[in-house]
Amino acid sequence: MPLKLPDLPKIQIKQDTRLPDESPEQQFDAMILIIDGAEETAGIQTRQPAWLGGIEADCFQQHPESSNPAVGSRGGCRIARLRVDKGLNAFQALSLARKTLELLLSDRPRKLAVIDLAADIHQGERMTEAIIAGLYAALYQPPRSGRTTLEALSVESLDLFGPHRAPDISRAEATAEGNQLARWLTQLPGNHLSPGQYRELAESLARQEGWDSHFYDEQELDRLGAGAFLSVTAASPNRDAGILRLSYRPAGGTSAPLALVGKGICFDTGGTNLKNASGMYGMHGDMQGSAVALGTLLALSRLKFPHAVDCWLALAENHIGSRATRPNDVVTALDGTTIEIVNTDAEGRMVLADTLALASRQQPRAILDYATLTGSCVAALGQRMSGAMSNRRDWVEALIRAGERSGERVWPLPWEADYDEDLESSVADVIQCRPPAEADHLYAARFLGRFVAEDIGWVHIDLSAGKREGGLAHVPGDVTGFGVRFGVEWLSFLDNSLIGEK
Repeated sequence: MPLKLPDLPKIQIKQDTRLPDESPEQQFDAMILIIDGAEETAGIQTRQPAWLGGIEADCFQQHPESSNPAVGSRGGCRIARLRVDKGLNAFQALSLARKTLELLLSDRPRKLAVIDLAADIHQGERMTEAIIAGLYAALYQPPRSGRTTLEALSVESLDLFGPHRAPDISRAEATAEGNQLARWLTQLPGNHLSPGQYRELAESLARQEGWDSHFYDEQELDRLGAGAFLSVTAASPNRDAGILRLSYRPAGGTSAPLALVGKGICFDTGGTNLKNASGMYGMHGDMQGSAVALGTLLALSRLKFPHAVDCWLALAENHIGSRATRPNDVVTALDGTTIEIVNTDAEGRMVLADTLALASRQQPRAILDYATLTGSCVAALGQRMSGAMSNRRDWVEALIRAGERSGERVWPLPWEADYDEDLESSVADVIQCRPPAEADHLYAARFLGRFVAEDIGWVHIDLSAGKREGGLAHVPGDVTGFGVRFGVEWLSFLDNSLIGEK
């Protein structure tokens, strides 16, 4: 499989603030009509085009009013009617967009139109943006090897009609491209995405985007004293692990950077605490946190984000072998903290510890890290939202709002100092994790927080929603790429009034 990053599907998107004068179904293979919900239908009557009544009669008369979406055909065009209620949030809009597109794209339309007839400006705009995001997600092609190829869906054009303010197409496309990158990297087989291969891909993207890069290889990490990271890579047959820093610098930007950090375990055997067969299957995707961090950086770069951003990718594999780290071993992290190993399968927090410490040395204005870190977070929240833990209590409501606005929902979890009492060690400064599994997501976050400077605002996202059977929101596949939309929303929120200048 060639190491070539995927391109975003090419769709010609056109906008027209006028509604079609005549019934437009002859011009398109498929159409989506956005109208007000059943309780708000009175608001649409004054601006309902004359041709809408004919479509309603021909396509939707047999559908109950509660059908959402309702789908019919007229003149060879598949037509979906979407009702948007006042309470429709971003997650619901994205989910409705996916459901609608699944029905329409089965006929492989080439020309698609969206006609916004909703009286509520914000709801119509939200639904249109969700359709754009859902369309790109539906057209995504995962990496595939073999003699046979799957026939790809393809949409040539998307025409947007409506008198309201047009949605931010550039933002929808940027986050779609970042999400696609995160999903594609996560789905690569482990033998096609070693730490070294991952580094090559990321550095090629950096050259393409004009980012600076620096790779801290194992020799440099050893000189820096990054014993937590190196304890994970000790048994790796290939000495290609390390921490990759990618630096986005906008023109005219002068303030200290924001920082993204991602766990990039390209394959996880569990190490000496070896996983069983069912637990090891799928562990090529244990690098999803780093893929989401990289996808977020790409989206920000595409949007010409006005603040500097550093992206730190902890790239490693967790192998079994004669040199593998063992339980009860004591290692020294980059900041001098001594750590007693309890379970070598809790390797993610070890590579993140040194990566967070290294990122903190650059004095970023804030840090956002992503990791597929704990099963207990999945047990606590399920796979519909991800856990958020932060050393800033005043960010709790803002985190919830960023999740709601992006449609990638997070829920803040406890951040209390007394949990540290359970991480005390008799032979080191701290134990890596508690032997019992309960609340491991909380203990993992408390452990990681030790390696972030106290004056730096930090958010840790435990990606419990990174994988969900049947998809999530607008994404139809099991690997969701969760976090790119949230990350762009969150970093956009972190303006100078919140985090201050440094």
